[in-house]
Amino acid sequence: MKIGILREGKNPPDKRVGLTPKQCAEVNRKYANLELVVQPSPIRKFVDSEYAALGVKLQEDLSDCDVLIGIKEVPIKELIAEKTYLFFSHTIKEQHYNRDLLRKMLELNIKMVDYETLTNANGKRLIGFGRYAGIVGCYNGFLAYGKRTRTFDLKPAYMCEDREEMELELKKIQLANIKIIVTGTGRVGNGILEIINIIGVKEISKDDFLNKNFEEPVFVHLKTMDYNTRIDGKERGKADFYTNAKEYRSDFMKYAKLSDFFIAGHYYAADSPYLFTREDAKSKDFKIRTIADVSCDIDGPIASTIRSSNINEPIYGYNPITESEDVFNKEEVITVMAIDNLPCELPKDASEDFGEEMIKYVLPCLIGKDIDGVIERATICEKGKLKENYSYLHKYVYENIKF
Repeated sequence: MKIGILREGKNPPDKRVGLTPKQCAEVNRKYANLELVVQPSPIRKFVDSEYAALGVKLQEDLSDCDVLIGIKEVPIKELIAEKTYLFFSHTIKEQHYNRDLLRKMLELNIKMVDYETLTNANGKRLIGFGRYAGIVGCYNGFLAYGKRTRTFDLKPAYMCEDREEMELELKKIQLANIKIIVTGTGRVGNGILEIINIIGVKEISKDDFLNKNFEEPVFVHLKTMDYNTRIDGKERGKADFYTNAKEYRSDFMKYAKLSDFFIAGHYYAADSPYLFTREDAKSKDFKIRTIADVSCDIDGPIASTIRSSNINEPIYGYNPITESEDVFNKEEVITVMAIDNLPCELPKDASEDFGEEMIKYVLPCLIGKDIDGVIERATICEKGKLKENYSYLHKYVYENIKF
């Protein structure tokens, strides 16, 4: 088998890569029957010479490769027929902007393996950038808080060479006796906790958060059932919530009355209650004035997230009264950080983390026997047809096409 590491071709440019130079060299040593090559790139965080120095071959034309590994969507004009591709296709939720991409992959008999759907036998995701979304998102949340309060000024994460330099910036943080809310228990949530623990903010229970005052900054880590309650008042568990989300309402306001700063890393499922609505944000009881929406669901569960922000302009203001964008540091305005491509700010560290998971969980199934069906479950299309698990995409792909 011959595997090619793709040059990222989507705009804006992405400096991440599926495997770092050291990881490529490791794969070449480990698998005798595998050849791994890298397409040259002028924008990648790891420069071409770093690959060459470790004996990894650079190759512009990847048409002789069996498998092609990228990160973001491959531009349609660069797709090669009859190949196996691994990247984030952003098609499984019927994203309109990538419909033509999936159509073309079907036309070219491409086997598309989507990172987002790579899971183990228990349904747990095996690979992704969620951890670094949480890490960078939490950092940017404090950057936003510092700018709003004019108490400290952090260097943007993308201007740091790596995570080590970014963490040095955390020493600048000065916090009053504020109460911080954190949501999310998956990869994103754990990434958030990594940074907040390095800063040294004390974690407290939800009961203490609601009932006690503190002489130091503190945070509460809320789980799904801490801010969702059944409309009929009955006590049920998380399984019931996931099955009957429409039977629940948000109880988030009791925390919002007491908090200054909210870092959101939760997963939002269809039919789940919004954490807070635009009407909630208008309330005089709503005290939160800085929100780092790492999950970044536009016009969704967090009413102040009316658009995504970007790496160069990470924050904007949401005016709850006018329900529109405003100057971010006005007293009555909520400061919002809602970047939707956070891991791109630390491409070196994010790539290393992603590559480790690739080598541990994905490559063995791709190269050897896929006993647990890891690759099979994640294959969206093959030989010009949608796979059974993704047959629901048929209308999305073929509507408005005349034969």
